[in-house]
Amino acid sequence: MILDVNPETKMQLSDNIVRHCRPLVSAKASDVLRYFSHHFFGDDLITNWTDGLIYFSGFSSKFFDSNCKQTDPELIEVIAICPKWLLIAHAINDEIYTVRRDRDVFGQYKTGSQSSSISDYFAQLRALHHTNSPFKVSKKAVIENSFEGGLAGFVGYDIAAQLHADVQVSKETQSERLIAALGEYDFFLKKESGGWALYGSDCPTLTPLLQRITDALQMLNRQLNSNPAASIATPEKMHNNGSLTIDFAVNAPFAPLWSFDQYKTAFTKIQNYLRAGDCYQVNLTQPFIATVKGDLLEVMDDLLVLTNAPYSGYMRVGQHELLSCSPELFLAFSGVDADGQNQVITRPIKGTRPRSDDTEQDSSERDALIHSKKDHSENLMIVDLLRNDLSLHAVVGSVTVPALFELESFAQVHHLVSEVRATLREDVSALDVLIDALPGGSITGAPKKRAMEIIAELEAAPRGAYCGSFGFLNRDGSGQFNVLIRTLQKHQDQLVAWAGGGITIASEVESEYQECLDKISAILACVNVFKE
Repeated sequence: MILDVNPETKMQLSDNIVRHCRPLVSAKASDVLRYFSHHFFGDDLITNWTDGLIYFSGFSSKFFDSNCKQTDPELIEVIAICPKWLLIAHAINDEIYTVRRDRDVFGQYKTGSQSSSISDYFAQLRALHHTNSPFKVSKKAVIENSFEGGLAGFVGYDIAAQLHADVQVSKETQSERLIAALGEYDFFLKKESGGWALYGSDCPTLTPLLQRITDALQMLNRQLNSNPAASIATPEKMHNNGSLTIDFAVNAPFAPLWSFDQYKTAFTKIQNYLRAGDCYQVNLTQPFIATVKGDLLEVMDDLLVLTNAPYSGYMRVGQHELLSCSPELFLAFSGVDADGQNQVITRPIKGTRPRSDDTEQDSSERDALIHSKKDHSENLMIVDLLRNDLSLHAVVGSVTVPALFELESFAQVHHLVSEVRATLREDVSALDVLIDALPGGSITGAPKKRAMEIIAELEAAPRGAYCGSFGFLNRDGSGQFNVLIRTLQKHQDQLVAWAGGGITIASEVESEYQECLDKISAILACVNVFKE
């Protein structure tokens, strides 16, 4: 394979991103990610592009295009690599450490680390984003909001909650937690009909990096072509009979950190707060913990097939891995048009019933959810909260609720979904809206500030990335961020999943506990299959 500069294939995607060559790698996303997850020699330099490796699966919402139906969204797959800069936040107890990685023209990184504060992290993020992402007006004929180069990564629940409320979330843990990682990406691979096509900057000074990325993909192609059945050599291994074994194993299967009685104690305290008037809804969550060896990436394919979630993705930062199978869209932005307007949508989920293989039972669960006054009430509380959150940056009178209590059915559960829309003021950026709206109302409760304080008091452990948001913002202000639910977090040998739900005065403890299991059990079982 050579770098193809044929005008027919070197397509302009935006003012600063071009499609550099024909589709050049025919492989699963997991194979490409696996390849870039390890150091490799492409020339005289050792290359390590592990930090900031990102995969988006789905994220193809076309809510802004009235001619497109959302019932069967197109699957869009993108792998973002080698960010121009990456800003990482770690937490150990109540100390925040910021790590900044800056790329040179060869794809090598200079790294700086310092003790920081949460407000400093977001101030630095805003400055980097606004300086390094020259603003462009959207020229899209059809708004599909797929990634086109720009800001990408995640903001965890803990760092967002502490930005907006006086809460402490350490729970005396000594382990390092990755609480945010966002970077500026100008090179990415996009899955097309013939394979993965390389998109990236057309800046002449980045020619050395472009050549190194092309060489790396050439090496991957050679591995795939030499032994297609084995995918790539590392870290997968082959049995003598040619079948594939995965270098991932569960040493201790998932188990809840709380017993039912401990969950009930927290539930009862929330009910007391509700009766006292502190809140009218609190989202109570609990962690499930497993001990594993190997990379979480090795179970990604199974989990994505199992959940078929529309806002899925993966991110790796050193020894930290994040795998999200989220059904929930937090924020979607249309991109700034010629009139200077950017539309924003949020689609909160509140209301859940389990799916059933029995058609009649499944229909019964669906109908019960559709007509549940309790679930309607929970959903409406969060809709009102999000209307308020968006109104802070919206043109006066532009906030609307075009959809309320719509049923959406996913692989394991039925959900009630609503939609809030607004037009942003011209002096507001999409990043400003994202930072100020986090964490999402559907995973906090209402009023949000007091709900976050109660969550910090009662929950068993810091949430980390869970209930934060993962996604991207293109340079024209378009983009999408999910809510990080149905999400796994791995660091070293610990793998953590979470589940929860909104508690109101009408909630029953047994039903709420069962709802946690309905949401997460299939994911836990899928991973537990890899038990040693």
